[in-house]
Amino acid sequence: MAHLKPSLTEVDPVWHRICEEAEQAIADEPLMGGLIHAGVLHHKTFENALAYRISMKLASPEMSEQILREIADAAYVAAPELAAAARADLVAIYDRDPACHRFMQPLLFFKGFQAVQSYRLGHWLWETKRRDLAYFVQMRVSEIFGVDIHPAARIGKGIMIDHAHSIVIGETAVVGDNVSMLHSVTLGGTGKEDDDRHPKIGNGVLIGAGAKVLGNITVGHCSRIAAGSVVLAEVPPMKTVAGVPAKIVGEAGCSQPSISMDQILGQIE
Repeated sequence: MAHLKPSLTEVDPVWHRICEEAEQAIADEPLMGGLIHAGVLHHKTFENALAYRISMKLASPEMSEQILREIADAAYVAAPELAAAARADLVAIYDRDPACHRFMQPLLFFKGFQAVQSYRLGHWLWETKRRDLAYFVQMRVSEIFGVDIHPAARIGKGIMIDHAHSIVIGETAVVGDNVSMLHSVTLGGTGKEDDDRHPKIGNGVLIGAGAKVLGNITVGHCSRIAAGSVVLAEVPPMKTVAGVPAKIVGEAGCSQPSISMDQILGQIE
């Protein structure tokens, strides 16, 4: 079956690699041919494939796949930074997740990647004042992926959410670049206040499974939050915090904890 490949004049190594992996995957498992052709090889660009995948996941009897795909296609044309962030997220997952062996996997199979890209679409809608559509996207992301990110939240690039179950990120939260978090993380508020009330997560932070960061507090760059911690106070850069409530228990242990994914605390005094 014929399919669309990047032309020789196009420079998109991520998309080129995905297409090569897709061809090999079909050779290895022909029963996956229909899904992989529809999800990858029928598309000319990474943006087209991403719009298709998001629309297929978010579609419902209330909003068709075709309408959602037109919205996503328009977003990627109007805001190229969305697809650039998606490429950075995909590479981050490949680099940090030992269960990811191909670039193709996050696009087709990983709900953490798909949920973040859906959030990015919702955030673009929010920023362009299409608030009800943004809320619809948030609702569907929560229903389909178990990930609830308010469309007003600001999230950087190079994001990995591993397992991506029961993630909550509030309206005024800010997440920097190259952040890694595991399942059941909450970046939440502490009451009914309606102003700036959610955490600000610096670049390169690693947030362990089940951690809760609550309130308008800053978590400094390249810090670590241990699994199960409840963080209620500022975290200085390049520190490790643990406990309920969380306290500083040491240095971050390395220059880039979100990339190394080292969650071992070592000896705690």
